[in-house]
Amino acid sequence: MRIAFVASAMPRRCGIATFTGDLVAAVKSADPTIRVHQVAIDEPSAARAYGPDVRWRIQQEEPESYRQAALEINDSNVDIVNIQHEFGLYGVWHDGAYDDHLAVFLDALEKPSVTTLHTVPPQPDQWLRAAVRAVSDKSDVLVVMAHTAAQLLRDVYGITKEPVVIEHGMPAIEPHGRHRLKRQLGVKDRQIVSTFGLVDPRKGLEYVIEAMPAIVRAHPSALYLIVGQTHPELLKKQGEAYRNSLVDVVHTMGVTGHVKFVNEYLTQRQIVDYLLASDVYVTPYLDPNQITSGTLAYALGAGKAIVSTPYLHAREVLSEGRGILVPFRDAPAIAEAVTSILSNPGAKQRLEMRAYEYGKEMAWPAIGRRVLALMRDVLDAREPADPALDGTRAVPT
Repeated sequence: MRIAFVASAMPRRCGIATFTGDLVAAVKSADPTIRVHQVAIDEPSAARAYGPDVRWRIQQEEPESYRQAALEINDSNVDIVNIQHEFGLYGVWHDGAYDDHLAVFLDALEKPSVTTLHTVPPQPDQWLRAAVRAVSDKSDVLVVMAHTAAQLLRDVYGITKEPVVIEHGMPAIEPHGRHRLKRQLGVKDRQIVSTFGLVDPRKGLEYVIEAMPAIVRAHPSALYLIVGQTHPELLKKQGEAYRNSLVDVVHTMGVTGHVKFVNEYLTQRQIVDYLLASDVYVTPYLDPNQITSGTLAYALGAGKAIVSTPYLHAREVLSEGRGILVPFRDAPAIAEAVTSILSNPGAKQRLEMRAYEYGKEMAWPAIGRRVLALMRDVLDAREPADPALDGTRAVPT
């Protein structure tokens, strides 16, 4: 099988690029005979060197570039196309309307396609509902990462095609080595609260900082690690204004010795090391409609005790005692939840065990096998029952 993955691609620093790189590696691992090509979406005016998997490029915000990429894929020996969808990568907004460039791509594409929706807003505008319906109509299969998203597609978007739920992948992690990794990271004898990922105002990190004085009063060795660089698009527009505002909050709250910024773009191994060194992982995100979170998936896979605001993905995966949900923008609630975990080793261990048992089923090797099996099913459905009798392709079901 020859697969073309359409998305942003490493070394572009964005979550979809990281996800797609992990997915490509997982699919290759599941079947080393698979041939993979990537179609890299470049932001305007970008120039970067890609690895050998990148065969085509799309210039973001240029609809003709999307169409041309589809035509070139049609002329290639690619068997199936895997699309990782995020609205910002596949269109632009003009005066409240959305110019959908994925529709341009799919209109020109003749190969079978599987599209993964990374965002499914629960209260869509008319243009958004129309864009998602177009993706559904023109893709052989839709994939979402949560059962909540599948329900939204049925109940809110009116899509009758049943989506396939394949959860956000994560590394296969053995949840051991906390004390050793603390020593290696220079935080020995500290109780570590952490958040990782690209830093931007949607993360709500200031509320964890504001919670730190109460946490430190109960646990004087507590240290909050904010791990990750500022989001590159935010950096272009506003520089380090948000990070600097967080530093100001640290000083205002008097917790300079209890908050540390790790302002680096981390490898997967480094991310896992920081996670395994952590005692409590916090996702204080502000968007109640966030349907997926790669950082939350990683924390589950690492078997962490998790405190989170109740955005859609967190409500689903942290149910049944797999984590603690706190209200949005509520520093006292964050402080109470983190303190309760650090004060009760038995409860902490139970949270960790439940998280790990749930998360290990979403490790990348398993996700790679599921995605590969789905694409094979799509190809099988496209083939006529007896090619010797029917020289045309079957209509997709």
